[in-house]
Amino acid sequence: MPDSETEDAYSSPSEITESSSDAPQVKTKKAATKSTTKTKSVTQTVSNVVTAESQFIITKIDDLTSKGIAQADLNRLKESGIQTVQALAMQTHKQLSQVKGISEAKVDKLLAAAKELLAPDQFITAEQVLQKRQNLIRISTGSAELNNLLQGGVESQQICEVFGEFRCGKSQLCHTMAVTGQHPMVNGKPSNQQHKVIYIDTEATFRPERIQQIARRFSLNEKTTLENIIVSRVYNHEQQMAALSYLPQILVKDKFSLIIIDSITALFRADFTGRGELADRQQKLGQHLSQLIKLAEEYNIVVFITNQVMAMVDGAAMFQADPKKPIGGHILAHASTTRLSLRKGRGETRVAKVYDSPMLPEGEAVFQITEGGVDDANE
Repeated sequence: MPDSETEDAYSSPSEITESSSDAPQVKTKKAATKSTTKTKSVTQTVSNVVTAESQFIITKIDDLTSKGIAQADLNRLKESGIQTVQALAMQTHKQLSQVKGISEAKVDKLLAAAKELLAPDQFITAEQVLQKRQNLIRISTGSAELNNLLQGGVESQQICEVFGEFRCGKSQLCHTMAVTGQHPMVNGKPSNQQHKVIYIDTEATFRPERIQQIARRFSLNEKTTLENIIVSRVYNHEQQMAALSYLPQILVKDKFSLIIIDSITALFRADFTGRGELADRQQKLGQHLSQLIKLAEEYNIVVFITNQVMAMVDGAAMFQADPKKPIGGHILAHASTTRLSLRKGRGETRVAKVYDSPMLPEGEAVFQITEGGVDDANE
């Protein structure tokens, strides 16, 4: 588990307090309970503390004109969804050659220009990687205990997946993060910019009334909070993939911190049935997840997805305490950096468990679902 300094740095927005000496401090919920200081709203707090902003830089595709690339070719790239030089550098020769009006010769020229402009190093030291990770943002889950389990909240440039059966809190977590994601943390301090959130709804579970309730908990302006959430309701896997292809045109225009997909697999599961279509489903799902990973790194944003579960019916099920597993197979398992398992607890409490992570140790956190969204469980 993280030390107290890490826990303090990434407490949920409602737990940021200001001491009587006017020195900005950040405390966990337990500490805030013992303190006599008055808890302030997110917007009040952000305006009164030293703010931080990521040094992450996005290079727009139009900057390639300085390397002799014709504007007409750049317009073709933008029409195909490539809005930044970073996105161009992530493309393969095959993908670029499929863009209408871009020949093989132009592909080589474009990739060479992108490499020259970004000046990337094929290999860098671990120290340099550590320095780059200082630019990551973190988003509160609404629960200090769950934030501590995640060592400060959900971090950017990765896919974080939560899975579980119905009524275990997946969509409630999405709604809460859609609010807290508008005020992310950088190096333990509030960002000096308000961010927007993308919410792709595949199961008709998004409720703006719920957003208003959560906004009131954090003393936020309800209208502004709703305006900062861009919602896309999709009805099949093709619309879901098309929505993702359109996202770069939105992301490049404003400051975004979070993409939520609730849920990632529902439409793929409905559109592809039987073992005969399984290979095609997994291939398209893999392409979808690959695009999400690229967007997460390209724009330094959090990708938060929910997933469904299925019952295990083989012989091993009798030896499992909870004979359910997430769907999506190895494709989804390898694409998700952090995987959390949710299950029902007593009453309104839920239990989150680290199912898989390259850094987080195994552990559990108990939280509850309140009118104000996800919060710490009452002791």
